[in-house]
This record gives sequence, C-alpha cells and structure tokens, in this order.
Amino acid sequence: MKKVIIGMMALAISTSVLVSCKEATDKAKEASEEASEGLEQAGKDLKEATDDAVDAMKEAGEEAKEMGEQALDSLKKAGEETMDAAKKAGEEMKETAKKAIDSIKI
Repeated sequence: MKKVIIGMMALAISTSVLVSCKEATDKAKEASEEASEGLEQAGKDLKEATDDAVDAMKEAGEEAKEMGEQALDSLKKAGEETMDAAKKAGEEMKETAKKAIDSIKI
C-alpha cells in the first residue's frame, strides 16, 4: 500500500510539474508573439518617420533651390540696373564735357 501511495504522489507531482511547464511555455510563446508584434510596429513607425524626414529634406532642398534662383534673378536685375545707370551717367558726363568744350570754343 505504501508503494501505491508513493507512486500516486509521484504521479501527482509529475502531473503538476508538467502542467506548470505547459503554462510557462504558453506564457513564453505569448510574450514572444507580443514582442514580435511590438518590433514589427516599431519597424513600421521607424520607416514612416524616415519617409517623413526624406520628404521634408526634399521639400527643404526645393525651397532652397527656389530661393537661390530668386537671388540670382535679383542679382541679375541689380546688375542690369547698375549697368543702365552707369551708361546714363557716362552719357550725361559726355554731354556735359561736350557743352564745356563748346562753351570754351566760343
């Protein structure tokens, strides 16, 4: 009888350990799946953030290019205006010199 009781106790302990191991395995599997889903979401979020950063950089580059073109246009216009003013001043000086020479001749 003693052997039967010891055998039943050993069987009960084995069953208890087996159930505990099964529960631990299930919990570990569930935690692994949750971690995998979390990493997958983090990867998607990172890709989205990277795409947003790339778009922002492209937009900033386009704006910088546009501002550069506007600056070049402004410089070109200023240069043309300066040349026109220099030509006008040169012609006025030429005319003034011609008048001065004519007044000396008389």
